[in-house]
Amino acid sequence: MSNGFSYTIKRVIFDEDYTPSDATRVTTNFANLARGEQREENLRSALRMIDRRFNALAPWDNSRGDRYSLELEIISVDIDVEGNGHGFPSIEILKTNIIDHKTSKRIEGIVGNNFSSYVRDYDFSVLLREYNAGQKQFSIPDDFGELHGKLFKDFLKSDTYKENFSKLPVVCLSVSDTKTYHRTENQHPVLGVEYTPNETSLTEQYFRKMGFDVRYFMPPDSVAPLAFYFIGDLLTDYTNLELISTISTMETFQKIYRPEIYNANSAAGYEYQPDLTHSDHSLTQVVYDRDERSQLAIKQGRFAEENFIKPYQKILEKWSADFT
Repeated sequence: MSNGFSYTIKRVIFDEDYTPSDATRVTTNFANLARGEQREENLRSALRMIDRRFNALAPWDNSRGDRYSLELEIISVDIDVEGNGHGFPSIEILKTNIIDHKTSKRIEGIVGNNFSSYVRDYDFSVLLREYNAGQKQFSIPDDFGELHGKLFKDFLKSDTYKENFSKLPVVCLSVSDTKTYHRTENQHPVLGVEYTPNETSLTEQYFRKMGFDVRYFMPPDSVAPLAFYFIGDLLTDYTNLELISTISTMETFQKIYRPEIYNANSAAGYEYQPDLTHSDHSLTQVVYDRDERSQLAIKQGRFAEENFIKPYQKILEKWSADFT
């Protein structure tokens, strides 16, 4: 328990037999893959892509390129506001675990990676939309993202988090197609070449309220930078294998969901602006419905409004005002 709220964690293995639970946001990356007639082949292909990418990034003492495989756990977090045993699905993240077949060891990876939240859906697809309805110029409320950020920080401070995870989370997202990124001279052996954006974004501001900083790196043999959100020091707090587990997992998802950017046939140059209409790209063999995903975000935001924001509004407002 932390500041009066309690958290419960549920773990589900993400493999070719994975079936999303009723509480899972259907727009979540891994849940979208596990739907439809080709669900098993989708999952099998994605997992195979992840393992191949991991081994390519970890070639030392790995001449056959098959030393490692990844086990992925979906971590679902329920928040109990009133302490009566009724939980609301607050966030869902991924945990990587590395299997070293040479030593027969199971190595803990990174928690975070993918990030899903019903409250974030509410903020972006309901609150922000209604706030700007009828306005000529887009703007954001002063307290936008405050509650979500404090809830996330509260979870990180909780005994539940500390008992289950040894390090702070790293979340890996795609770059924004509204910004320009400039290549720097800074280079990391695993993360690759660092890029810097020309301006901040709403996503960066939102994650900053959750306690995250962000840096952009294009890993070796990648074609576009990834956004790495972290707390602390990304380059020294995590081992190379931990970082590779995040890169191989999230780059694979982005190749499936954003092929125009991450499966482009040419790599980003010194000045790079992502383009979701870019035609010179290759498609993976994994089926994905991007249009459906965007439409469902509004429904999920309404779900959070009706089942969390409105029922607990007074409690959440007081708690947020008192949060330190």
